[in-house]
Amino acid sequence: RAVAMSVSHSSRLNKLVREQYMRLPQDGRVQVTYVWIDGSGEGVRCKSRTLDKEPKSIEDVPEWNFDGSSTAQAEGSNSDMFLVPVCMFRDPFCLDPNKLVLCEVLKYNRKPAETNLRHTCKKVMDLVKDSHPWFGMEQEYTLLGINGHPYGWPDNGFPGPQGPYYCGVGADKVYGRDIVESHYKACLYAGVKIWMWWLGRRPPAHPYLCICSPFQWEFQVGPCEGIEMGDHLWMARFILHRVCEDFGVVATLDPKPMTGNWNGAGCHTNYSTEEMRREGGLNCGLLQAQAGKLSKRHDYHICVYDPRGGRDNSRRLTGHHETSNIFEFSAGVANRGASIRIPRQVGQDGYGYFEDRRPAANCDPYAVTEAIMRTTVLNETGVETKDYAEH
Repeated sequence: RAVAMSVSHSSRLNKLVREQYMRLPQDGRVQVTYVWIDGSGEGVRCKSRTLDKEPKSIEDVPEWNFDGSSTAQAEGSNSDMFLVPVCMFRDPFCLDPNKLVLCEVLKYNRKPAETNLRHTCKKVMDLVKDSHPWFGMEQEYTLLGINGHPYGWPDNGFPGPQGPYYCGVGADKVYGRDIVESHYKACLYAGVKIWMWWLGRRPPAHPYLCICSPFQWEFQVGPCEGIEMGDHLWMARFILHRVCEDFGVVATLDPKPMTGNWNGAGCHTNYSTEEMRREGGLNCGLLQAQAGKLSKRHDYHICVYDPRGGRDNSRRLTGHHETSNIFEFSAGVANRGASIRIPRQVGQDGYGYFEDRRPAANCDPYAVTEAIMRTTVLNETGVETKDYAEH
C-alpha cells in the first residue's frame, strides 16, 4: 500500500484501454510533438499537431507558436512565442511515423527567449567546428514518489547501509529498474545517442544512495559533436520525464535533492577536440594547458554550470562526497574529488579527453558546452563573454 500511494493516480489507469486507441491507423497523417525549454531554464513543455505526411527532415516541420505567459516566458499582453524546429527524433510513445521535435523559442521580435541558450551555443560551435569537439555528458537523476519521498525508501526508518546496492541485482537491492530500462529503450528508439554507464546506483562506497536518495541513476548521452550534445541531452531528459509520468513517479535533477550529509547529483562533462584525441595530445601538454585555461576562468564556469548562477551547485560542490570545493579549482589524474579529472587510461595513453566534474545535474548542456569551447578553443578570459555576431 505504501508503494501504491507513492505513484500518481493517472499511472494506475488501465493502460490496455489506451493501447486499443494507439493501434488505430492514422491514414497517412503524422502526429508531431513539439518540445521546448520553458522559462525556468530547467523544465520542458510540449504540444502536438497533425501533419499531412511524414516529415523526412527538420526542414519539413513548420514553425509553430505557444502562449509564453503560461510558461514564464512572456507577458499576457504580448504572449505569442515562436517554436522553431531544430532537431527531430522518432516518437517512442506514439511510435512511427510520429515524431518528437526539439525547438528553439523566439520572442515576438524573433530574438531568442532568455532561456534559449541554444542560439548562442550554435554560433560558438559553428566558429570552432574545425576543432571537432566531442562531448559526453553523464546525467545523474533521482527517482521520487509523487509525494516527494525517495521512491522505495521506507516510510519509517532507513534502507540498509551502502554495500549491496551499487550495480545491484535483486528485489531487495534495486528499485525502479523498470523505469530506467524503459527510458533507455525509448531513447534508443528515438535515436538519442545514449549510453547507459550504470544500470544501478552510483557512486559506490558511501551511504548516500542507500539512506538519503537510494534510487539515484545515471545515463550518458554522447559522444556528440558540437551543438548535437545539447539537443540530444535535452531530448533524453524530456523522454525521461515522459516515461516517469507513465510510471507515476518523478525524476528530479536537483543537484542536492536532500539536505544533509548526502551526495548530490551532477552532470559530469567529458570533452575532447580532434587534436586532443591524437597520439601525443597529452604528452605535448595540451590537456594540461586546457586545464590551465579552465583554472583561470573558474568563477565564470561556476556561474553557468547551473541555472541559478552557482547557487544550486554551492549545495553540492562542498569538497566532500566525490566533489571539488566550489571556491577552488583543481585537476588531477583519476581524481574524482577534482574539478577536472583526467582518466587513468588517458594518462597512460598520452591522448584522449578530460572530465569536467563541476556541472550540476540541472545544468543547461548548451551553456556548459559553449562555456568550455569559449575558454579552451576561443581563448576567452575573465567573466565576460564575446559577442561574435558583431565581428
